[in-house]
Amino acid sequence: MHDDLKLFIELAEFLISEETNNPVAIPIDTKKLYDTIDIELHDEPTIDDTFKDTLKEIIRSTPKTASKAFFNQLFGGRISRATLGDLLAVMLNNSMYTYKVAGVQVGIEKIILQSICERIGYGENSDGTIAPGGSMCNYMAMLMARDAFDASIRNEGMSKTLIAYTSDTSHYSVTKNASFVGIGRHQVRSVKTNAKGEMLPEELELQIKEDLDKGYHPFFVNATAGTTVLGAFDDVVKISQICKVHHLWLHLDGAYCGSVIFSKQYKHLVEGIALTDSFSVNAHKMLGTPLGCSIIVTKDKKHLYQSFSNDADYLYQTDDDAFNLGKTSLQCGRRNDALKLWTLWKSVGNNGLEKIVDYQFYLANVARDYIRSNSDYTLYSFDNSISVCFNYKGISAESLCTKLYEHSKLMVGYGTFRGNTFVRLVTINTQVEEKDMLLFFKTLENFVDSEDF
Repeated sequence: MHDDLKLFIELAEFLISEETNNPVAIPIDTKKLYDTIDIELHDEPTIDDTFKDTLKEIIRSTPKTASKAFFNQLFGGRISRATLGDLLAVMLNNSMYTYKVAGVQVGIEKIILQSICERIGYGENSDGTIAPGGSMCNYMAMLMARDAFDASIRNEGMSKTLIAYTSDTSHYSVTKNASFVGIGRHQVRSVKTNAKGEMLPEELELQIKEDLDKGYHPFFVNATAGTTVLGAFDDVVKISQICKVHHLWLHLDGAYCGSVIFSKQYKHLVEGIALTDSFSVNAHKMLGTPLGCSIIVTKDKKHLYQSFSNDADYLYQTDDDAFNLGKTSLQCGRRNDALKLWTLWKSVGNNGLEKIVDYQFYLANVARDYIRSNSDYTLYSFDNSISVCFNYKGISAESLCTKLYEHSKLMVGYGTFRGNTFVRLVTINTQVEEKDMLLFFKTLENFVDSEDF
């Protein structure tokens, strides 16, 4: 083990060097992948030197998500104290389903969940769990909503047409999850949005009334805190009022930007969050923990037990059920995704998390100010968003982003809203400085000048 730890340190230092010297990996064509790097599995072992060389080739060719040239997805960067926690979790290798096998790690997860519940204004009966991704959090929310509407469905199956509602700019997982919980994809209503991509409450109410008139059974509304493309925030207060009238479960999908709950300056973007029935947030996005760290909490923990608890004498043999986390989790065996958030949170405090969140809005403002000052750019996004969407000189965003990637200049993606396709620059990496943000634009401009578009 000591030898492999030494090798790990050597490889980690090699990775950090690569991120600095070659921040965008040279992409390998999928048709040539297996001929370029020996990743095949053989009958005989690979000797140590060859093994190390192969690992270095893999590192060199893997996209550098922690580099200052990575703006492609809704995660990025590397915060050392969070990485420390994840490395420790791997070494400890606990499964989080019982207190007997996880011990203090269960307490760490529970402290995180309790702290988030308190921060958003949920009461003493609230609780939550950590799930493998934001999509799974949305699934768990829909499942709890289904069972809260009709508990018999768990045993007897569906006998009514249940209807769910989400905005036309929300995450695709909502529709996908409808098929998993048994209501069907066609029973998800896509609610119209405004020019920012925010759900229109009046359209939501109209659709609910139409479904009630048809004899259907509305049960669930998914609101969004940070839409995937434009980073918009739905009006939770107005939506909650509609849900209260019609007795619908309200879930707030904060996978992308729910971490604004830690910011005094930006928490107004989720005003009314205490009125929701469930809330989810991905710490591996705005808070910068390693993938993945997705959290879902609900105002009343009875729904966690109602939907996910199941007796298993071979597993739950000791301790209070409140500390046997498998009772409130979708999974049985589950890796420890709490420790990396705890090591970050413990080491920087609430104030440190606030700075992490606020800094991303600062970087977004730097980018928007640059775009607004340059007539060659067209800005599509708005203030209070960390997604900066733009086009440059009318060039196809898809073509520009693809060529920047193929030439190993920058990793940035593109998005579409209401017929406009644009570059989507995500300012989520708090290791990026203002000079790096300005360098992004200079790199893009110099590349366009050197290429034929």
